[in-house]
Amino acid sequence: MKTELNVDIATALAAMAGKTITNVFLVACGGSLSIMHPGKYFLDRYADTLNSDVYNGDEFVTRDPRRLGAESLVILCSQTGTTKETVGAAKHARERGATTIGMTLDPKSPLAEAVDHIVAYQAPYTTGIPIDAADSNYGVLYMILAGLLKQVEKNDVVPSLLKSLNCLQPAIEKAHVQYASMFDAFAERFKDRSVIYTTASGANYGASYSFSICVLMEMLWINSQAIHADEFFHGPFEVVDQNASFISFIGMDETRRLEERTRDFLFTYCDEKNVLVLDAKNLDLDGIDAAFQGYLVPLIFFDALWKFAYKLAAKRETVMLDGRRYMKKITNY
Repeated sequence: MKTELNVDIATALAAMAGKTITNVFLVACGGSLSIMHPGKYFLDRYADTLNSDVYNGDEFVTRDPRRLGAESLVILCSQTGTTKETVGAAKHARERGATTIGMTLDPKSPLAEAVDHIVAYQAPYTTGIPIDAADSNYGVLYMILAGLLKQVEKNDVVPSLLKSLNCLQPAIEKAHVQYASMFDAFAERFKDRSVIYTTASGANYGASYSFSICVLMEMLWINSQAIHADEFFHGPFEVVDQNASFISFIGMDETRRLEERTRDFLFTYCDEKNVLVLDAKNLDLDGIDAAFQGYLVPLIFFDALWKFAYKLAAKRETVMLDGRRYMKKITNY
């Protein structure tokens, strides 16, 4: 039961006390980058003075934002801590005088060595070891940002966040049970599909993006694209026919109506049996403060969808993780 911020987060924030921070850069690659989108959404909604941006690791270096400097906090994430583009971004940020926090599983990794402060998180997807979702990359990032807001702007949402994080794992476990039969049906339905799209907006977009590129494409070799729910109507909806396959995220944040609009279009012009809808209104979110439901729902969706991915992999006779051709197997690129 969390009653205060994790020790390493509190230590990092204490070391920054007295520093002027005016902007936050959220930097990573791939699945780690996906968590940064809801992080920015959180800051957009709660920060009065802090500006924030999300960057891919190497583009952060090559774009080299002019405001990057002594008043910047750069938060970076790499699960293994070995992502070379993220490590390079950390070094670049420090060279420019910014304060850096690195989120990683390995405290002795290259990323850990490249940053000012190390913050640990846990991940069950590649280790197979169950965790409390409050200590996942999402939960840890939200704790960093909430602590930063309290310290820099005196806006204290930490108690509400911690209360909500304590109720997150039970909500995830209930979602697994709730979605089990639906996932069985859609795994059978989608087993031979060559393309599966995802749609989302707001805090959900990162989870949609990660499931598209890191699971459907990386793990299952299924062509995919994460389509922003509003951008859907500015070109992508032309791919829709009765046989098109979609996973539609419907969350609880302020952009929900965008996602509902996309779902309604799909239900009109696509066979509903080809649209896997995850609607947060149907989840049991007991104990999660209404103010934080929109930020935590993406983690519930993504955690649940891993179960779907394994069911789909079994139907396609694909080996998750170990079946990859390039990831973690070649280095000369």
